[in-house]
Amino acid sequence: MQVELTRIESAPTKSSAKSPTGDPVMEKRIYFDQLQDLMLNAGQSDRGRANLNTHDSLDATVQRLFIATAPDTYIRPHRHSEANKWEFFVLLEGAMDLLIFDDDGTIIERSKMSRSELRAVEIPPGQWHSYVCSEPGTLALEIKQDGYIPSPAGDFAPWAPAEGTAEAQPFLAWMRDAEVGTGPHR
Repeated sequence: MQVELTRIESAPTKSSAKSPTGDPVMEKRIYFDQLQDLMLNAGQSDRGRANLNTHDSLDATVQRLFIATAPDTYIRPHRHSEANKWEFFVLLEGAMDLLIFDDDGTIIERSKMSRSELRAVEIPPGQWHSYVCSEPGTLALEIKQDGYIPSPAGDFAPWAPAEGTAEAQPFLAWMRDAEVGTGPHR
């Protein structure tokens, strides 16, 4: 099931501010029910996640999106190899573990993200990482610089199975419990 939510309301600001094109400046508003629907849709999607983009286009200079994940979602370890492709990730609801890997797939950091623990992290360019969702209804906000370009094959960890393969779920099970200093082949 492909989930797509597009209802982001725009409303003129109360000021008389104008955009560079002379149009009225518009506020974007995302409501509680939209985020609730997003979390519900994540649990029903084949991938176990759903997103709501708030940027105007895929080539926007700042990408901003809400991501809802379910506990069975597999996010293949990946990196953003471009020198300016940092990722700012804010946990809003639920819980997940952030996993940071070295080039060989050894976990070098595992951080619990929850409402009462780590809430936000900025991942630098080139850092291998993934997330393991541990609660239904987990919701995050992700912000990245520059337009969306599909990740090149080299930005997906060669030591981790591709999403949708038979090996993905066993690898996810390993990531759930793996400790710092362990790798997928150790």
